[in-house]
Amino acid sequence: MTLFFLACLLAAFPVGSMKSPIFGPQEVGRVEGGSASIKCYYPDTSVNRHSRKYWCRQGANGRCTTLISSENYVSKDYAGRANLTNFPESNSFVVDIGHLTQGDSGRYKCGLGINGQSLYFDVSLEVSPGPGVVNGTQVHAADLGGTVTISCPFSSKNSMKKKTLCKNIGQFCVLVTDSTGYVKPSYSNRVSLAIQDTNQLAFTVIISQLQLSDAGSYVCQAGDDVSGDKNKVDLYVMKPEPQLAYGDLRGSVTFDCALGPEVANLTKFLCRVSNGKACEVVVNGLGKRAQAFEGRILLTSKASGFFSVHVTGLRKEDAGRYLCGAHSDGQPQEGWPTQAWQLFVNEETTVPRSASVVKGVAGSSVAVPCPYKPKDRNSLKYWCRWKETKEGGCTQLVSSEGLVKEQYTQYAGRLALHEEPGNGTYTVILNQLTAQDAGFYWCLTNGDTRWWFTVELKIVEGEPNLEVPKDVTAWLGETLKLPCHYPCKFASYEKYWCKWGNKTCKALPSQAEGSSQGSVSCDQKNQILSLTLNPVAKEDEGWYWCGVKNGVQFGETAAVYVKVKERVQGSKDVSQVHAAPGKEVIEPRVREVEDSQVKVPRDSAVGSKASADPGSSEGQGGSSKVLVSTLVPLGLVLALGAVAVGVVRARHRRNVDRVSIRSYKTDISMSDFENSKDLGAIDNMGASSVTQETSLGGKDDSMATSKNTVEMEEPKKAKRSSKEEADMAYTAFLLQANNMAADAQDGPSEA
Repeated sequence: MTLFFLACLLAAFPVGSMKSPIFGPQEVGRVEGGSASIKCYYPDTSVNRHSRKYWCRQGANGRCTTLISSENYVSKDYAGRANLTNFPESNSFVVDIGHLTQGDSGRYKCGLGINGQSLYFDVSLEVSPGPGVVNGTQVHAADLGGTVTISCPFSSKNSMKKKTLCKNIGQFCVLVTDSTGYVKPSYSNRVSLAIQDTNQLAFTVIISQLQLSDAGSYVCQAGDDVSGDKNKVDLYVMKPEPQLAYGDLRGSVTFDCALGPEVANLTKFLCRVSNGKACEVVVNGLGKRAQAFEGRILLTSKASGFFSVHVTGLRKEDAGRYLCGAHSDGQPQEGWPTQAWQLFVNEETTVPRSASVVKGVAGSSVAVPCPYKPKDRNSLKYWCRWKETKEGGCTQLVSSEGLVKEQYTQYAGRLALHEEPGNGTYTVILNQLTAQDAGFYWCLTNGDTRWWFTVELKIVEGEPNLEVPKDVTAWLGETLKLPCHYPCKFASYEKYWCKWGNKTCKALPSQAEGSSQGSVSCDQKNQILSLTLNPVAKEDEGWYWCGVKNGVQFGETAAVYVKVKERVQGSKDVSQVHAAPGKEVIEPRVREVEDSQVKVPRDSAVGSKASADPGSSEGQGGSSKVLVSTLVPLGLVLALGAVAVGVVRARHRRNVDRVSIRSYKTDISMSDFENSKDLGAIDNMGASSVTQETSLGGKDDSMATSKNTVEMEEPKKAKRSSKEEADMAYTAFLLQANNMAADAQDGPSEA
């Protein structure tokens, strides 16, 4: 019962794919007397490279009998005419068989391990009769798209009679061509009949651009049906044996097409053969590309009719049969030379998964990881942009040697390639993204072309996560501090500043690591990563990147350009102002402060007495002295006025109506009284040796007097209220302030 349950589980949940990863030609057709070379591929693993390889023939009972193996075994039937060679560097082995006979036709297997119990691939071999005469019938074999020449002998009595070639179709022999110039429409421009001379007693028929429908039985004849000379001809049109293309899932493959110099000037194409359908064009030299291959296929023309087609990002559905050919309209035409390919996609791949689509926000950046074969760690890495134009191609932008010179104007400060030794991946960073950057890009190396990758870049809506100043001007010899604001989600990420160069973006050290010039500090509380250049040197000018990393994976970056300038000697020393992220750094300007109550005339004597030029250092020093000598007295006057106002308000609060004339004798003019006689009479009235004054600092309103004191009573005309006293004090204050300002302008003195 337990075994039954386990069997049900295994049936319900298969442990792996039943599809064999061994791949070879499905059908092989050869002519008797010729040879065949069968190539079989296996997955790239150490076990497979060292496993037993074999070639066996399937019998009627299903048993597969070994004919040759990699363990130096060769059967009696194959002795002296077959061998098996392993090519571990290309993960394949080849079986070569010579002196083929029709008896070699049958079904075979190429595989690894034990016959029929391990990895294998089924192959069908068909051997056709070779050229010659068999039972009085001429036998001709030619490749599809090729040319065949048929020789038809005749007797002298029919030398002057009509010559013909017809094809047996059912019970009739349908005329193809004759010596009068007739040509069947389906053979138009493909067939010709020629008679050399009567002494040779033979004529020839040449059929070119052979089609599969041309295969069959023909009769060539000289003379009439009764006494004419007839010859039977069997024509075999051989399907082109497809070349094998083996690719890993997610990897890439290359079709190397060789059609010959006769089609060198024609438009090249690659089409895919579908069951019951015409060969559909995948790509051609006129800019046509199938939607399923958009951005991941590239046709490259070479000399003498050679061209190559690269396909990246292989999918399971890409497996199948393809034809590469050439024609003026870029479409397959029957009878024109083609080259067949059989593509196998290995699903048990070692190619790592990588993003086929990356998205970036305008103004922000993307980091594209590009895997490469571990054995190619010392190879040259490239990054190119796939062209959507008619001509196609992939424009190289950057490599491990640096930014391509022709791309410097467009990508300087924006593009860098980072290699991670031993990681099997290099990273390409592109920042300051725009809508024009959207498209397809290829990751390449000059090593194994099967490890080429395509990635599509899409620009989406959003805001950059990192914020830096837009443009910065740094002064030579001074200190510059650049802020980089990052969001909370990057708190646990590694953060860095680097200086962009043609080859890479070199990371700058942190303050903890120590640096005599440039250093990086991080304020976790305010989420700011700062770069400090102290002192600024001329070589500090250039592009700087602020970025984040999560382990070995690069994240977002933001770029800022720093321009280094030298201050003009004698110019005002203004410290650098930190700009808000995304804004220009602007130097602060000198602000003029104008007092709302005290105004200094612009055309005063200060400016006329300065001997130095206003722009020079001496002129500036003189102006500073004048300014100080003017402001100090004004400050004293303001203080005095404040005290006077305070006194007046205190008197007002206490409702004091009696005011001592002596307290204001320096501030109030005698003209404020009606006449001097009244003032004198009042002043002398009740005079005594002891004077009395109003108490300002007492706690009550009582007045201290002597025993001989007589209370004085002011006349009505001289008596004034607290409000009148305040107005008089304020008037005196303004007069004194104006006099002091005039004195300061006439002759300023140093404070």
